[in-house]
Amino acid sequence: MKQAPLHVIDSHTEGEPTRVVVSGGPDLGLGPMAERAGIFREQHDWLRSAVCNEPRGHDAMVGALLCEPYEPDCCCGVIFFNNVSTLPMCIHGTIGLVVSLAHLGKITSGSHRIDTPVGVITADLRADGSVEVANVPSYRQAAGVSLEVPGWGTVTGDVAWGGNLCFLIDGQGPAVEFANLEALTAFAWLVRQEFGKQGVTGDGGVEIDHIEVFGPPADPALADSRNFVLCPGKAYDRSPCGTGTSAKLACLSASGKLRAGESWRQAGILDTVFACRFEDLPDGKIRPRVSGRAWVNGESRYHFHPSDPFRYGIPTHIQHTPSS
Repeated sequence: MKQAPLHVIDSHTEGEPTRVVVSGGPDLGLGPMAERAGIFREQHDWLRSAVCNEPRGHDAMVGALLCEPYEPDCCCGVIFFNNVSTLPMCIHGTIGLVVSLAHLGKITSGSHRIDTPVGVITADLRADGSVEVANVPSYRQAAGVSLEVPGWGTVTGDVAWGGNLCFLIDGQGPAVEFANLEALTAFAWLVRQEFGKQGVTGDGGVEIDHIEVFGPPADPALADSRNFVLCPGKAYDRSPCGTGTSAKLACLSASGKLRAGESWRQAGILDTVFACRFEDLPDGKIRPRVSGRAWVNGESRYHFHPSDPFRYGIPTHIQHTPSS
């Protein structure tokens, strides 16, 4: 079967790229978004590879497959993915998606409900072009979790859910500065590997796949904290990481360091900032609200020539490809 071209919109959110697949993707059915994400992951990994892997993509690329929503009151559904697999949730990607939909004339300023594999979220597109995302309920799963990390000794942090499962380290490891990117990457990757070796997981065996290292901001007048976030595919997050920041808010709430309605300004490794706050939920969890900006910087059609050995991306693992 000849593969139809893909129509994609590129943007970046505070430095972190998002590539929205607008059309040309596979038929995943009309079931719940979590079910469709499973079909995408198991049967159509070629699309993830074609969009995020070289020669079209790179390790930091995050894709967003635009879908019809399952929930009837949503403007769209979305499945996020990166250089290794699907992602349960992605806030920077949501901000990029919203700005891309506005670029296409599909939405205007106001509040929009979006269906994701981990639940419905709300994105408010403001008149100034910024977007505030009301994330899925977030919470701290465990405080003071310690790991023995080669070369670093005992490393202690919190495990928290903010749409992805994160391990948050404060005041340990290399200084959180752009000049230390290689050292921070090596440190965070060691921590990630130790979780696997030591069999430490989140509730229900969920993999802890986002490693966050926190330090003081470059300018306390502009931010309350600066982070380095290592994503599941070993690329660092160029933005302050929305799901990681949601996890941070959950930990601050659980430890009594931040109350509902109070502001938190989270800088990323590039010193771009997400402005945040949260609401308390009746079950003890919080609903983070994360604000940032994205800019559309490209629009393309991807073609798949049968003679091109890398038309579905340069593979990093075994994947399913459509017949041609």
